[in-house]
Amino acid sequence: MISNEEKQWAMLCHLAALSGFIGVPYGNVLGPLVVWLWKRNDSIYVDRHGKESLNFHIAVAIYLTIAFILCFFLIGFLVLPVVYLMGLICTVIGAIKASNGEHYLYPFSMQFVS
Repeated sequence: MISNEEKQWAMLCHLAALSGFIGVPYGNVLGPLVVWLWKRNDSIYVDRHGKESLNFHIAVAIYLTIAFILCFFLIGFLVLPVVYLMGLICTVIGAIKASNGEHYLYPFSMQFVS
């Protein structure tokens, strides 16, 4: 059984990434990293959600950087909002799944931390 505390910390692993969406530079990576490093040894459930969130947001940071570079070729102006919205929507879905005690695999994620 997954305790309510574990569900809350797993949900926080996802929601901590929202700091990057409100203007904190690389907050979408640093937020989940801090929560995951702090609570990863306390729960396998939190560890799994923290890794998943961290991997996805590292990938999003890479995608946003590429989209920014593509702005010099004008295509980035189309790609940038799509990547931003995808990151935001997937973060909220991940948080909801974590609070319900479900596992969530982010789309378009890469495995950096395993």
